Amino acid sequence: MPQIELSAGTIDYEDTGGDGPTVVLVHGLGFDASVWSEVVSDFRPDFRVLVPVLPIGSHRRPMRPEADLSAHGIARLLAEFMDRLELTGVTLVQNDTGTAQLLVGVRDERIARLVLTSCEALDNYPPGVQGRLLHRASGIPGGLFLLIQSFRFPFLARMETSLGGMAKKKLPKDLIARWYGPLLTSRDIRRDFAKFCHGVDPECYVKAARNLPSFTRPALVAWGAEDRMMPPATGRRLAELLPRARYVEIPDARTLVQLDNPAALTAEIRRFVKEHPLPGEG
Repeated sequence: MPQIELSAGTIDYEDTGGDGPTVVLVHGLGFDASVWSEVVSDFRPDFRVLVPVLPIGSHRRPMRPEADLSAHGIARLLAEFMDRLELTGVTLVQNDTGTAQLLVGVRDERIARLVLTSCEALDNYPPGVQGRLLHRASGIPGGLFLLIQSFRFPFLARMETSLGGMAKKKLPKDLIARWYGPLLTSRDIRRDFAKFCHGVDPECYVKAARNLPSFTRPALVAWGAEDRMMPPATGRRLAELLPRARYVEIPDARTLVQLDNPAALTAEIRRFVKEHPLPGEG
């Protein structure tokens, strides 16, 4: 994967290249670019797709010790990534964490179209049983380390109260190992992960929602119809705050909509992009 040096450190990213519309896919906490692999494969012929590996647990390169890895710090890194690569007219697609929302009204000048799939939003933080467990563990000395150890065992990771509750499909062992290997083997990666967990203001998405009505560009809110961690009711409320948003539910999907039903998700995003072309597109 190519690399780029940002203010917090060097990150890896995937870039399919090409002259099509630019799509940036943003993963959630404890995942990397591989969580989007089926979506990337579908989009590759028609879009330039970029997937930055953000430093929130599944990254391979530790960040600088002084780096701001709070939710707002990660959002700034995402904006910096788009700046450094001089990306314009971006269709920004977010899943799981609420990072993209923190850019609205603050650093959204490169975003032409916004897609929010099942993610933290409004007062749904920490989200679900999984989020509450993580939040509590992060407040206990050694708690995060002990919680991370459970990912050594796929049967524990697949429990409904853990990673398994985020997907309807059974998650492959190799993906679980890929996502959580860095946390299990690197103290510095655990440090970065802990900085994010400790640095998130529980009210940050409620506060971010105040800026959403100012985003007058096209938006798509595509939610997992069977999501328990990020309830569809939250997605509907989110869409109501965005002036030009369309809300749709992805069938047979929970939080990880891109794994559970990638075909339905990509079809909705393709339709969305086609309905809202930029000058020079189509």
